Amino acid sequence: MSPPPGARPRPDFKYLVASGLLGFVLGAFVVASLGHISWRSQPLAQAAAVAAVAATPALAPLKEPARSPAATAIDEPPNAVVEVPAPTSGHDGVIPPTAPEARDLSARKLLIPVEGITSDTLVRSYHDARSGGRLHEALDIIAPRNTPVVAVEDGTIAKLFISKAGGLTVYQFDPGQQYSYYYAHLERYADGLKEGDRIHRGQVLGFVGTSGNAPKETPHLHFAVYRLTPERHWWEGTPIDPYDILR
Repeated sequence: MSPPPGARPRPDFKYLVASGLLGFVLGAFVVASLGHISWRSQPLAQAAAVAAVAATPALAPLKEPARSPAATAIDEPPNAVVEVPAPTSGHDGVIPPTAPEARDLSARKLLIPVEGITSDTLVRSYHDARSGGRLHEALDIIAPRNTPVVAVEDGTIAKLFISKAGGLTVYQFDPGQQYSYYYAHLERYADGLKEGDRIHRGQVLGFVGTSGNAPKETPHLHFAVYRLTPERHWWEGTPIDPYDILR
């Protein structure tokens, strides 16, 4: 049957199927080609990224911020009463035995600071020469190693201090905080002793030894007494000869 005049001819069905198949094949080929290109280009992209990183100028190494020098433990503070008590209260030299301070301390009947030692065995050594042209300005009490060292009177532990010269040391303030008693060259401290402790007359503070610059074959206690300054710094004061006080 012929189509009416003016009507468009209808395409053959087999040509439509063939065109569809051809389009599908071409589309699949395009997709496959693009995927192949992407897969092939991935290593190239990675290589380019690595090259770019390698070409980047190296960063300067990180540096820690500058720090102020760490505070070091004080070993020999200015004017420390360590082997050589320094007069810093405006007086020069020793407070004489006739001075009110010396008479006051003598009247307190202080204990000999080494257990078992009597006053008649003490030997004056305050004015003995020491290195550097200085004076000893203390009393050396010879005793066997580990003999108990005791507090001469009631008071407070102002400082437990380790120095090159004095070794293990104790600074004790008297009850009125007018005077300081200095015990040096200890072998060890008494168990549990700590700064700020209120102590009583005769309490064991430590034991005779040779710490610091003491001759290792001569255990002894280096004992010093000094009048505190108004600031009551444990390391400052005017020395007093202990021999006159303990005799």
